[in-house]
Amino acid sequence: MRRRLALLVAATTSLVLVAFLAPLALLVRTVAADRAVNAGTVRAQSIGAVVASGDLDAVRATVAQANADRRHPVTVFLPEGTVLGAAADRTPAVRLALRGRSLSVDTGAGRQILVSVQGLAGGPVAVVTLVPADEMHRGVTRAWLILLALGIALVGIGVLTADLLARRLVAPIGALSTVSHRLAAGELSARARPTGPPEVREVAGALNHLAGRIRVLLQAERESAADLSHRLRTPLTALRLDAEALSDPAEAARLTAHVDALERAVTASIADARSPAEGHCDAAAVVRERVAFWTVLAEETGRPSELSAPDSPVPVALPAADLAAALDALLGNVFAHTPGGVGFTVTVTATGTGARLVVADAGPGFPDPAASARHVLERGASTADSSGLGLDIARRAAHRAGGRLTLDTAPGGGARVTLDLATP
Repeated sequence: MRRRLALLVAATTSLVLVAFLAPLALLVRTVAADRAVNAGTVRAQSIGAVVASGDLDAVRATVAQANADRRHPVTVFLPEGTVLGAAADRTPAVRLALRGRSLSVDTGAGRQILVSVQGLAGGPVAVVTLVPADEMHRGVTRAWLILLALGIALVGIGVLTADLLARRLVAPIGALSTVSHRLAAGELSARARPTGPPEVREVAGALNHLAGRIRVLLQAERESAADLSHRLRTPLTALRLDAEALSDPAEAARLTAHVDALERAVTASIADARSPAEGHCDAAAVVRERVAFWTVLAEETGRPSELSAPDSPVPVALPAADLAAALDALLGNVFAHTPGGVGFTVTVTATGTGARLVVADAGPGFPDPAASARHVLERGASTADSSGLGLDIARRAAHRAGGRLTLDTAPGGGARVTLDLATP
């Protein structure tokens, strides 16, 4: 924007200066030529006054003195044909002057001025002098250079002034852009400083109001989610008491473990709603722990399962609770949307930029992976008889870790979900 404003001012100033300086330059040349011609006319008239006195010796002395510098040659044509002074041809203009007409003509060497002196006994006398071309243009080049320098200086001053004004206009806009990017990155405390023109200050105030409103709404949403999660504690307590009251100790221990896991998930949901977690974890360790949990349920339902994870740590930029929740959501979808006995595989591999988690099953798969992926982009959008929240949990976890979620078809025809997670 600054550059465009500077170019606009430069172009406008240049057009205005050309409109004024071009005629002024022509006027300077005309004035210089008129000045030189007037000086030559005065010189010829002064010699004509001497000629009018009738003293031939005085005329010769005056002509000789005028021709001493040789810059303005003077020639006097007498009626009887005598020529005094510098040699000159008897041109048609000279003959006109001998007939009593004063005039000036342009020649290749400059402007020739002819003054006819009348009233003498023998007839009119022609006094001829020449104004050289360089004399007519003396000082013109210097004046043109001064005008050119003045024009360049005025254009430069205009461009600098425009750049100064544009900087005062662009700087607040750039600050607004920086604040908007900070808000987009999750820094809800960022605020713009109202500076610049009134319109820009109004935009800054609107942006600050929007940021405050977003912060209030987000806080309300987090509190609502935390409150909803907290309400689950009462039925969880009742479920724990029922599990502990079972007569079979093994069954009671198993159900109690499930209740404990559910309670940890609820606690993590409350903490995440009120203060989003930040950190990193070992993806391989988290996946092994969660797959071990789901393997027990898979064995009870006759589902074959397979885990492939490296023994070395695979760090990712995601808290362990979030990665566990994402994997639980994906495996929960396998159990909920595939027939009993359908197996699944979980694979964790280290990549150059982080880790890749792949959950694949041998079920019917996605009817249209591309359409399912579009549904996942909308929180709560459903596919078939699903709420869509499971895939959304996984998608948000991948996005929080600087990666992405991909849906496609497994080689055996089932569904395959891939989470790409960035390294911390």
